Amino acid sequence: MHEMSICEGILTVMEEQASSQQFKRVKSVWLEIGPLAGVEIEALRFGFDVVTRNSLAEGAKLEIIEMPGVAWCLECSKNVPIKQRFDACPDCGSFQLQITGGDELRIKELEVD
Repeated sequence: MHEMSICEGILTVMEEQASSQQFKRVKSVWLEIGPLAGVEIEALRFGFDVVTRNSLAEGAKLEIIEMPGVAWCLECSKNVPIKQRFDACPDCGSFQLQITGGDELRIKELEVD
């Protein structure tokens, strides 16, 4: 389950920020996650609770902001919504799509003490 290692990375970032910005506790974390990031959100929530035990983020609220999947269609020259990799263009049916959004996995914001 790679979500556990993602959570460990998030905790590392929070610890680094705590050191540089002089805060002691994380109360909430907002993550932007796209459908193309390959992350199982429920597994991430479970992993976050496990990884943050006995840390500066123990008990922190995990907020998920789901980002839309978007691609540029090379055939019809439009930005189109997609739900997963290798989808066809919903307008022209082409498979020549370049992903432009929806593969995000990033910390957007921290609420700290």
